[in-house]
Amino acid sequence: MGSVASAAVPPPPHSAPPQVGAPPYGPGLAGILPPRSEGEEKKEEKVDYLNLPCPVPFEEIQREALMSLKPELFEGLRFDFTKPLNQKFSLSHSVFMGSLEVPAQASETIKVPTAHYEFGANFLDPKLMLIGRVMTDGRLNARVKCDLTDNLTLKVNAQLTQEAHYSQGMFNFDYKGSDYRAQFQIGNNAFYGANYIQSVTPNLSMGTEMFWLGHQRKSGIGFASRYNTDKMVGTLQVASTGIVALSYVQKISEKVSLASDFMYNHMSRDVTASFGYDYLLRQCRLRGKIDSNGVVAAYLEERLNMGVNFLLSAEIDHCKKNYKFGFGMTVGE
Repeated sequence: MGSVASAAVPPPPHSAPPQVGAPPYGPGLAGILPPRSEGEEKKEEKVDYLNLPCPVPFEEIQREALMSLKPELFEGLRFDFTKPLNQKFSLSHSVFMGSLEVPAQASETIKVPTAHYEFGANFLDPKLMLIGRVMTDGRLNARVKCDLTDNLTLKVNAQLTQEAHYSQGMFNFDYKGSDYRAQFQIGNNAFYGANYIQSVTPNLSMGTEMFWLGHQRKSGIGFASRYNTDKMVGTLQVASTGIVALSYVQKISEKVSLASDFMYNHMSRDVTASFGYDYLLRQCRLRGKIDSNGVVAAYLEERLNMGVNFLLSAEIDHCKKNYKFGFGMTVGE
């Protein structure tokens, strides 16, 4: 009995050993806050400023915001067909039937019905890209992109029309460095331009641009900065022409992103702000925006089958009572 009773009684609890170095007033925040993870305990890696990433081109500094805020809106009917002949060469056919806006003195917009057919030829190579378009109204558009070296690229954009003084041409020389980009431009009407963008930190890049238009005796200079992470992109642009532009894009998830921009024109005292979204679903992509002028727009791309997309476009300007609706289809990749 005695041995059984002694076995049933639990042994007395052992006293906890005193904590070495514990503060006399208790554990404090160290005992309240959760322990740090191994990643937080690691020291921050030092930034190697001699090995920064290459920034985006200066003209594409707002590309994420433009994807949501500037979709390819159209009015009427649009049909695009692309037929590949081989791995590098393809032909395209485009038909458009809609209306053309004519400027008027009154606030109302005058629309004139129009239609045209466009024939195109494309040659795509890893180091050479040739794109040509011919329209029924006599316009000819051509684009050339050629990699002269691993870092130097030549771009040519040309538009020829039957109307006098409306033809345009532009030559761009793009140089890509390890952590910077530079571009020099030459165009008709004695146009000369140059821009440069440099990575300052792994997330921040800053650049400047300038241009000279000889026939009009006009010049300008501008500054820009871009800050991007895995979840957001913010940009700021200031130009001597009086333009101040800001944009911000927040990536909510892999399929949803929100964008906003603000533009101020010091010369005309115009202020415009807009908010947009980009929603990528399984079979479609939906983009839209709304701005401070009361303009609401939406653009839908629905994938019906492999190489077949259905398009819906809508834009409503409540102030000017201007309504644009369009639908179309693209066949071929």
